[in-house]
Amino acid sequence: MVSRIIPVEDFDLVIFGGTGDLARRKILPGLYRRFFAGQMPDEARIIGAARSDMDQMGFREMVREAIFEFADKKYQDNKKIDRFLDHIDYVAIDARGEAGWEALKGKMRADVVKAYYFSVAPSLFGDLAKRLQSFGIADDKARIVVEKPFGRDLETARQLNKDLAAYFDETQIYRIDHYLGKETVQNLMAVRFGNILFEPLWNSQYIDHIQITVAETVGVGGRGEYYDKSGAMRDMVQNHLMQLLCLIAMEPPNKFEPDAVRDEKLKVIRALQPVPAHHIVRGQYDATADEPSYREDAGDPRSRTECFVALRAEIANWRWSGIPFYLRTGKKLRARGSEIAVVFKEAPHSIFGPQDAKSPNVLVIRLQPDEGMTLQVTIKEPGPGGMRLVDVPLDMSFAEALGDEVEDVPDAYERLIMDVIRGNQTLFMRGDEVEAAWAWTDPLIQGWIERHDVPKPYDAYSDGPDDSAMMLHREHRRWREIR
Repeated sequence: MVSRIIPVEDFDLVIFGGTGDLARRKILPGLYRRFFAGQMPDEARIIGAARSDMDQMGFREMVREAIFEFADKKYQDNKKIDRFLDHIDYVAIDARGEAGWEALKGKMRADVVKAYYFSVAPSLFGDLAKRLQSFGIADDKARIVVEKPFGRDLETARQLNKDLAAYFDETQIYRIDHYLGKETVQNLMAVRFGNILFEPLWNSQYIDHIQITVAETVGVGGRGEYYDKSGAMRDMVQNHLMQLLCLIAMEPPNKFEPDAVRDEKLKVIRALQPVPAHHIVRGQYDATADEPSYREDAGDPRSRTECFVALRAEIANWRWSGIPFYLRTGKKLRARGSEIAVVFKEAPHSIFGPQDAKSPNVLVIRLQPDEGMTLQVTIKEPGPGGMRLVDVPLDMSFAEALGDEVEDVPDAYERLIMDVIRGNQTLFMRGDEVEAAWAWTDPLIQGWIERHDVPKPYDAYSDGPDDSAMMLHREHRRWREIR
């Protein structure tokens, strides 16, 4: 298979918060990988902008260190790194003041794509947008990229949308969710809409239920105090899991283009039913002999913020009527993994007798760590002795199926940043989509506040609170084991 790397057009990319953790870990090493792959134009420029009193050479040295720390060793070629650093510039800037803006304006070129990455706190989004316009740095073709969290509830999300809309058109705003940049997430759309095999079965007649899981083995650690202000519902369910739910449940768009795809996702969110209290489980991990509990990590012995959430959702439309969608995410669980499992109904009649009835077919889309797909089917067990049935997986690991091509697949941030340069908003959230997600999430959060709900404790490195398993057990189902 021949890799098709298509260079993007010439651009100036400004990274506000260019000395921050996200820039060092993801954005700058990702841009270097795109340069290494030959996707970056010769004249393209990347300008770091932050409050740090640093010059160009100091910033370039920081970028070099970030590449050696966070990029794979096979990309650590000193000659190529030196060439990449020739594209790097820096300006010290005050997001809420006047300092540095004229210097930034002087660095921007005419007649190239201008993109501005807001890798800063949401409280600075409006200030940056205002100054980009007031200093004449952004034209009507400029693009801005904003990171989550995009608000902490519907009211703040609306205000952020209003702040950005005062200076930029919706077609210029790219709300980034790195989950949508994952190769397997995009393959989900290819599997659904590129194969006639699945679409006739993709409905309540044939599907029993769907599970969406994002499990982590790490705790909140040094982020405890920050994390305690958001929790798993705001940090993961409202955005990442919601986006996965939309992609698995949406109707086929008439075209694979930004607004057509996002229109269908929005319909899913608006069709979500309210979730009753008995269909939500929240939890906090306990301490181990060697590690602190969630409350100790958060620095609050009375914290009621959840680091685990499991819930049962339903979509009120013809395709999904009565089909449960089980969502769960948590910290310090037994294994790390993200997957979507589509569990089909059992055959209506077993011609082999009840003693040979096997598990239903399950289509599993693995997002991490081993990206790929598995379809569980029932076959005859080889050998003599009658018709003995056994369940086997038809397994497609990207690494095995595509070989070396997988190693050159861009990670989520790389892909999404290149889409910004191309002007492709398909994998970015629209303002009304964000607000609709908060409109569904807010009542759930408000409900447990009013009930004085306390998260259930669970053993670290387990499957979460027992109540999570019981929620499915009541309906004669069980969670898939994450391995």
